[in-house]
Amino acid sequence: MKRIRGIGAVAFAGVTILALSGCQQGSASNESENADGGPVTLQFQSLSDQPTTQAAVKSIVDQWNTENEDVQVKIVQAGWDGTFDKLITQFTGGTAPDIIHYEASSIASFAADGYLADLTDHIDEDLKSDISEGIWDSVTQDGEIIAYPSTLQSYMVFANADLLKAAGMEIPSGDTMTWEELQTIAQATTTGGNYGIGWGLGSPTATMMSLSLGFDGGFFDGEGTDASIDVGDSELAVPELIHEMAYTDKSIEPTSLTQSGSDVLASFYGGKVAMTVQGSFQATNIANDAPEGFNWVALPPLEGSAGAIQAANPQTYSVNVDSEYVEESADFLNFFMSAENLASIAYADALIPSSSSARTEVETLAADNPAWAQVLASGEGLQGPPFLKVEKYTEWKDTIATPAFQQYLADQITSDELANQLSTGWTDIAG
Repeated sequence: MKRIRGIGAVAFAGVTILALSGCQQGSASNESENADGGPVTLQFQSLSDQPTTQAAVKSIVDQWNTENEDVQVKIVQAGWDGTFDKLITQFTGGTAPDIIHYEASSIASFAADGYLADLTDHIDEDLKSDISEGIWDSVTQDGEIIAYPSTLQSYMVFANADLLKAAGMEIPSGDTMTWEELQTIAQATTTGGNYGIGWGLGSPTATMMSLSLGFDGGFFDGEGTDASIDVGDSELAVPELIHEMAYTDKSIEPTSLTQSGSDVLASFYGGKVAMTVQGSFQATNIANDAPEGFNWVALPPLEGSAGAIQAANPQTYSVNVDSEYVEESADFLNFFMSAENLASIAYADALIPSSSSARTEVETLAADNPAWAQVLASGEGLQGPPFLKVEKYTEWKDTIATPAFQQYLADQITSDELANQLSTGWTDIAG
C-alpha cells in the first residue's frame, strides 16, 4: 500500500485536497475486475492528443489484447490540461488507473508520496540496456525507477537555407554548433527589416532549464524536499546570451519573445526571420506545412561550454502502486516500449524515442525528411536534469521562474535581479 505522510493538504494551482493517512487506496481496475474469474482489465490513461498518435497507441493496445486474452488493456483517453490536479484527485480518491501516462518533470511529487510503483525489477533487461543511463536517471527517484521513459524533445535551430546563403553564411555541418556560430549567423541575416532569429519564448522556463545544461547550469542541488537552488554564472549563461542577441545585437525578432513556438513559424515561412529555435517535434510540422519550395534545414545541436547537453524530460508511463496488477501492467509496458511500437508513437508525435533501437526504426520511417537526422542526433545529448528530482519544481516553474524569465526577456529586470527572484522565490516555496 502506498505511503501517505499523515494528515495534510496537497496544494497545487489553487487546488487543495486533503490526504488522510491510513486510508486504503485502490485503483480504477478494482471497479472493473470480473468476479467470475474472467480476464484482468488494466486501465491505461493515455494523454496522447494527436489523432495519428492516438491511432498508433490504439493499434498497439489492440495487438496486445489480441495476443493476451487473460490480460486486457482498456484505453482511458484524457488530455494534458489539468492532468496534475486530476491525478491528485484520482490518487487520493482511490480511482487512479493502473497505467499512467505523464511526464518526468511532473511525477516527482507523486513518487515522493508513494503513489507510483517501483518498476526496477519489472523492466525488460534488453529494454533497460537500450536506453541511456542519463534518460533512466530522469525517471529514477531514491534509487527506484518509477516510470518507463518513452519519447522526448530537444531544442533545435531550423534555418531558411536561402537566407543564410544570401547573407554569405555557410550552413554549419559539424556534429554540433556553438552559440557563437548561432550569434554570428543571426547578426549576418538581420537585415532589411528582417531578423536572424524568431524565438517563441512566451513560456520560457523549459527552454532555459534545458539549454542551461550545456553550460553546466543545473540550478538545483539535492533531491525531494531537501533540494536547494544555486543561480550562478552557469545558470545565467543562456538567458544572458538570448538577452544579448535581443537587445545588443538586435538579431531576435522582438515580438517572438512573447509568442509560442508555433506562432513564430508564420514569420519563418514568410522569410521574416532566417532561423527559429523550436522543439524538435516541429521538424514534421515544418515538412508538412511550409510553402512549396521553401528551402529549410535543421542545424546541428547547440553546444555550450559543457557540451551539446539538454534536459531529458521524457513522457512517461508509470504504474499505480495500489494496482492489483503491477506485474501485468509492467508486462504490457515492456511490450508497449518495444522498438517498433515506440518508433511508431515517436514518429506519429514527431518526438525522439528513448531507446536507441527505436531511433533506428524512426530513421527508416523518416527517411524522406532529412531534418530528422539532426533531430535524432540531438537525442544523444539528453540527460536527466537536477530539477526532475525536485519535489516542488512544478510549482516553482509556474509561479516563480516563468514570470521572472518573462520580465528579464522584456528587459524589465537585470540578470542579477533575475537570479534573486529565482532564488528567493524558491526559498519561499520550499519553506
